[in-house]
Amino acid sequence: MKKSIITIIALMFVMTSFAQEKKMFTPEDASYNNYDVYPKSKSFKWLGDSDKFVFTEDNVIKFRNPGEKSSHELLSLDMLNGIAKDNGIGDFKRLPNITWNDENSGYFYKMNDGSIVLYTLNISEKAIKKVTAYPANAENATLNEKSMRIAYTIGNDLYIADGDRTLRLTENPEHVIAGQSVHRNEFAIDGGIFWSPDGNKLAYYLMDESMVTDYPLVDITTRIAEAKPIKYPMAGMTSHIVKLHVYDIAAGTDVVMKTGEPEEHYLTAITWNNDNEKIYIGILNRGQDTLNFNEYNALNGDFNKTIFHDEDAQYVEPQGPAYFLPGSTTEFVWLAQRDGYYHIWLHNTKTLKAKQIEKGKYVVTSFDGFDEKGNAYYTSTEVSPLQRHFYKVNLKNGKKVQLTKKHGTHKVLPSKSGRFFIDNYSSTDIPRAAEIVDEKGRFFDFLYTAENPIADYNIGVTEIDTIKAEDGQDLYTRIIKPYNFDPNKKYPVIVYVYGGPHAQLITDTWLAGAGIYLNYLAQEGFIVFTVDNRGSADRGEAFEQVIHRQCGQMEMHDQMAGIEYLKTKPYVDPERIGSDGWSYGGFMSTSLKINYPETFKVSVAGGPVINWKYYEIMYGERYMDTPQENPEGYELTALDNKTDKLEGKLLIIHCSTDPTVVWQHSLSFLENAIHNQKQMDYFVYPGHDHNVYGMDRAHLITKITEYFKANL
Repeated sequence: MKKSIITIIALMFVMTSFAQEKKMFTPEDASYNNYDVYPKSKSFKWLGDSDKFVFTEDNVIKFRNPGEKSSHELLSLDMLNGIAKDNGIGDFKRLPNITWNDENSGYFYKMNDGSIVLYTLNISEKAIKKVTAYPANAENATLNEKSMRIAYTIGNDLYIADGDRTLRLTENPEHVIAGQSVHRNEFAIDGGIFWSPDGNKLAYYLMDESMVTDYPLVDITTRIAEAKPIKYPMAGMTSHIVKLHVYDIAAGTDVVMKTGEPEEHYLTAITWNNDNEKIYIGILNRGQDTLNFNEYNALNGDFNKTIFHDEDAQYVEPQGPAYFLPGSTTEFVWLAQRDGYYHIWLHNTKTLKAKQIEKGKYVVTSFDGFDEKGNAYYTSTEVSPLQRHFYKVNLKNGKKVQLTKKHGTHKVLPSKSGRFFIDNYSSTDIPRAAEIVDEKGRFFDFLYTAENPIADYNIGVTEIDTIKAEDGQDLYTRIIKPYNFDPNKKYPVIVYVYGGPHAQLITDTWLAGAGIYLNYLAQEGFIVFTVDNRGSADRGEAFEQVIHRQCGQMEMHDQMAGIEYLKTKPYVDPERIGSDGWSYGGFMSTSLKINYPETFKVSVAGGPVINWKYYEIMYGERYMDTPQENPEGYELTALDNKTDKLEGKLLIIHCSTDPTVVWQHSLSFLENAIHNQKQMDYFVYPGHDHNVYGMDRAHLITKITEYFKANL
């Protein structure tokens, strides 16, 4: 695997190296402000429940059967405007994003007089009909396809658009919020609106954060700067209170699920039963080491029973809701890390029994649905932690088929019948591609391959390799060399680091996951090096949870193993090594600078966590417990009490209105550096949040690059 990836990446760029007058990347290219340097994509979807697929080409929506040579016109822009005119609807300048029920009908949205209108389309009847509408300033709009009702939020309140009427479900006071994500969008909390399957009931989060401390952010766009406080519960402090409500549209009633005490817990993995009468909630304690998956009566809020109980000495982290089998009211699929890796478990709500469906030393990264033949679909790291492949597994006998074969990272869309699969993928040698495979994983039809958008640019060779962690586990590394690399020279190195949970920087995707920014740095004359250390994503429980109660420590050990590996390369100058990272990566970059000043001559840290006591509850307490429970760990990992060790050049960058890693982190570090008579560099981006985007991002990239060029 390792050698093949290295060869492919090297070959791809060697083959393009003979072109004349190669282009150079700019900060604008590296900051997402020039889409021409990113691979173009095309969208392919199944046509309703059929095995036909639909796509758009030259302002015409077309469809065809897999393997068929010619496509069929479904709808053109001219046809749509003709139907719209006949139905008294204004012209369309472009084709809308239509969700097709079949090759004759579908639905779409259109902006109209300050509202977003949901329409149905019937081609044979040449009819466009308004279903319902909601205000253009609404957020979190969520459609139930069965009832064609839309739930949405405005401000703190929740509404339902139901035909010609609008239902207002809440009239909340300040700091009470309905229908939105609560805590953070993590462990199966994704939005705050949950329709019942039939669309007649709506479950929603109601979060009261009035008891949470205000944290001051400042808006400097007014002549007299204004305070814009946010609610920010720091680790060990009072958290907000969340309830789950169920609103019955026909009865007009609103009931609260009786989730019990203590109230400072997390309500996760909200799942409706197919009977529309029972709802399931994962009750995760504040310590995040115990999960009860409970069944409630959605009609009156009563607790029925606990379906299963999971606990872990470090933390339990649900990865999604439960997925009921089609037509079943008793059996559902759940992803759990009970044997050290996330795998598929089949649960029964009546017998309370559970069965593991597949197993191995790999991670199931997503559950991807069912077919009509009793198979479940999932994506996993079974081939390699660098790759993502798509599988089907029979829920009765466990027979498994790998449906994607080409190396890379795959995202697959099954047809309802399970006969065919649209496989969208990327790899180190293919920027983006799509094809159709059959139920045995055999290639069936070509859809498209994107051109390499940077074929005419100066770009160096990327190499992926492995090294060993202290405990013997493989760690993946990536080296990007300058385009004009000379093996007889010695180069400065920038170690680009993130290192925290939920992230993997090195993947079998286009540019090996590095993107344009890191290739821009390499183009400027640096070796750019990355290690996915222990603590990063999708390598299993032991690999990730080693950081528990001591964030940054094992990660630094693995980064230093990477440094020793670098020093074996004759083209690396060991006296010119720097580090760069943002957020958790900023924490890591600063930690490396403080703890290994003899190694890291120059470091840049953006939006860095400096002391975990300033970080919010859900994430902070999962990995560090509370400051009261783990004072030694908080002292060990804090950086704002260690600036006496600061040597060399350090640039810290922070955004003034960062609501994630609040400004206090780096300011406390700066204050301690001043106290210890230590010089450092510091830069602020006013009005930006947790990172710098838009046109200003080019300024950020220029700032970082010039700092390394001047000092490394």
